[in-house]
Amino acid sequence: MLKIIDKYILKRYLVTFTVMLLMFIPIGIVIDVSEKINKILANKVPFIDVAKYYLDFTIYFANLLFPIFLFLSVIWFTSKLANNTEIIAILSSGISFSRFLRPFIIGATIVSLFALIMNIFLMPSAAAGFKSFRYKYLSNNNGANVKDRSDVFRQTSKDEYIYVSSFNDVSKMAFYFSMEKFKGDKLQYKLNANKIKFNQKDSTYTIYNYTKRKVGEFNDVIETGEKKDTVFNFDLDDLTPVVYIAETLPLNELNKFIEKEKSRGSSNINTYLVVLYKKYSIPASAFILTIIAVSVSSMKRRGGMGMNLAIGIILAFAFVFLDKVFGVLAEASTAPPLLAVWTPNILFGIAAIFLLRNAKR
Repeated sequence: MLKIIDKYILKRYLVTFTVMLLMFIPIGIVIDVSEKINKILANKVPFIDVAKYYLDFTIYFANLLFPIFLFLSVIWFTSKLANNTEIIAILSSGISFSRFLRPFIIGATIVSLFALIMNIFLMPSAAAGFKSFRYKYLSNNNGANVKDRSDVFRQTSKDEYIYVSSFNDVSKMAFYFSMEKFKGDKLQYKLNANKIKFNQKDSTYTIYNYTKRKVGEFNDVIETGEKKDTVFNFDLDDLTPVVYIAETLPLNELNKFIEKEKSRGSSNINTYLVVLYKKYSIPASAFILTIIAVSVSSMKRRGGMGMNLAIGIILAFAFVFLDKVFGVLAEASTAPPLLAVWTPNILFGIAAIFLLRNAKR
């Protein structure tokens, strides 16, 4: 009897979540197409690039709204069980509420593993393709699309600093490049260039319209030129904006990159850590959101499913809102990134315990 009920609930859990994804993702695609169709047509974007973009968009969009999709799907089918008095029948047969939760936890485990795999293996390449398309084809008339790729200032070693105003990951070129070299607290030289391009064949750089000023004890030495091939001791990733790098690196490369930035004493290390910790915190939220959704929707209410869905939407958006707020807080302050990223899970975990106790009563 219990195995039949477990299979029934687990099947409904997974099917409803899948249907919720398949229902909302096309809506997101349609809205995105309606906003960008004019630019896509004006720029004569190849169909294959558009197809790849919306494949990446699907993964990016699903990962972004994963908590909302999961929460609403669990509330939807649990409310239907409650309205059909199926939950009352199950509990009246002598099954405890904790035992009733077992197939939900199994379903949350499956969904959590799916989200974890997507975060580790699919999201980096999807984020890279998603952002590259928007920069290449959609950024000309929309500064918001390149906002996260502008004004990169980074310490590349103990005494070297670089700056670029913007970076094009398609052409591997950065604009308005500046590099400063210090010895102690004294400036040794400063290099400015209108453009800097990375050459993949030999891992060199080409600087255009450059000026190099060497600071002397009595006189400065100035070198200028239109074009010069040279070698720098920083990587191409150092020219890329912080968030853009973090979102597009596979897990092992992200860990190595974080260690490298820590050794450099980078001031942007919190931003990388937020991206890393979210790869685990979002999948873990599947368990917390599932318990809250079942606790909220397992009883009949006045207003039926509509009331449960209203509560679910409010709680789901509250979770996403807190996740964004604490993520930004960790990036922009001295708050510990690990604590900030996990705070929404901690708060909603406390709420889950409280609601579960009430539901058992």
